[in-house]
Amino acid sequence: VIPPPVIHIESYSEDSISFSLKMTTNIKVSGYVVNIYWTFDTHRQEKRTLVIEGEKSIQKVANLTAHTPYEISAWAKTELGDSPLSFVHVVTSGTRPVSPSLKAKAINQTAVECSWTGPRNVVYGIFYATSFLELYRSPHNSTTSAHNMTVLVQRDEQYLFLV
Repeated sequence: VIPPPVIHIESYSEDSISFSLKMTTNIKVSGYVVNIYWTFDTHRQEKRTLVIEGEKSIQKVANLTAHTPYEISAWAKTELGDSPLSFVHVVTSGTRPVSPSLKAKAINQTAVECSWTGPRNVVYGIFYATSFLELYRSPHNSTTSAHNMTVLVQRDEQYLFLV
């Protein structure tokens, strides 16, 4: 039986998490697959996937959000097959940024000007869809460090926007 890998949180800060991965077995490990999940607002779950080569590993994941819960899951790729998943949860330190205040205004039948308030020198994600289900599962999206963006949409549709 292949055991799951051990994920150990080494440290965390406002915008990063460092963790180590190891196996408690003599089975040869060729690498790991790691998923980092977090919920953006209450509508959108985000995921970042890392493919790591080698037996032992310490990883640092940066560009995270302060005071946000993250779930890290990992499995090992071994000579006998893939291991079961293991999970850890960690909340980054600091104070979560205030949600931006979004205004969306139709320019014409196929363009919407989105503008918002918020801190400078950060990256914003703009998500939009025609239903809450689509907004949660597979929204259209784009990123920018500006405080406005023109979004192209289909004519004769109503859209929900999130920044």
